[in-house]
Amino acid sequence: MTKTLKTTIIGAGAWGTSLCFLLNRAGFECEVWSRRSEKSLAEVVKDADVIISAISMKGVMAVSQQLKEIGLKDKAIIVTATKGLDFETTKTPSQIWQDTFPNHAVVVLSGPNLSKEIKKALPAATVLASNDTEAAELVQSMFASDIFRVYVNNDPIGTELGGTLKNVMAIASGVCDGLNLGTNAKAALLTRALPEMIRVGTHLGASVETFFGLSGLGDLLATCDSPLSRNYQVGMGLSQGKSLDDILENLEGTAEGVNTATVLIKLASKEKIPVPISYQVYLLLKGKVSAAEAVENLMARELKEEFWYLEF
Repeated sequence: MTKTLKTTIIGAGAWGTSLCFLLNRAGFECEVWSRRSEKSLAEVVKDADVIISAISMKGVMAVSQQLKEIGLKDKAIIVTATKGLDFETTKTPSQIWQDTFPNHAVVVLSGPNLSKEIKKALPAATVLASNDTEAAELVQSMFASDIFRVYVNNDPIGTELGGTLKNVMAIASGVCDGLNLGTNAKAALLTRALPEMIRVGTHLGASVETFFGLSGLGDLLATCDSPLSRNYQVGMGLSQGKSLDDILENLEGTAEGVNTATVLIKLASKEKIPVPISYQVYLLLKGKVSAAEAVENLMARELKEEFWYLEF
């Protein structure tokens, strides 16, 4: 395996710089680009073998179109490390990239990867998913190191949705801890959050098994139990009576769960997918209910069997 592949990371935020750190740790060089860079986007992607997108969801559509106009090297691999849903189309980042570049391999990178822990060289694991196994394995070999364990699978949509939907659950988790509801409530929340994610994922073509892996349950546990999570911080702030605008203004980076909640409710309403936890998070973000009222609404839902959503 040669280490001369030209690799460009688009996005110089916490996640983009963390991915660069991981590549360097594994012995690979990379160039990180942002709109504030001296070089143009065309310059940094010229002849690039691997292009890693670590931008926020709101920039994916625009940047993908910009790269389409620039043109990519034949057989260049696109790695998407963004977690979110597009507001207009409700598509995931990988779907946008694949639509824009149908002849290029697109690989999804997602897992329980808090950037601040990664930059401390603490051990972590992630998943690379693609319909192109060879491309996924190539990127796997680039990121794997003594501190980063990398797995591959062939379910990009499931891998992506696990990392995307758990951001909404992390907001709910921050509320739970902010209201001091206790360990019992937190355990119940996370346990019920997973099947809600599975319902959405399988409806959109994902495999159930993926949600029990690193990009599903793993990412859910990490994000919902860490003050380092920006989405968790949003939930915590809302539980303390802070306004969403004030919370976001003082946040380091983007809390993708805020946008995701809105798009998810739009999608779930259209497809008639039950998402009770996400709906209460949505109402809370929109100022329609208080944190305490959201909890009361969930506790007052109709009684049912635990595994009613599974088909046997």
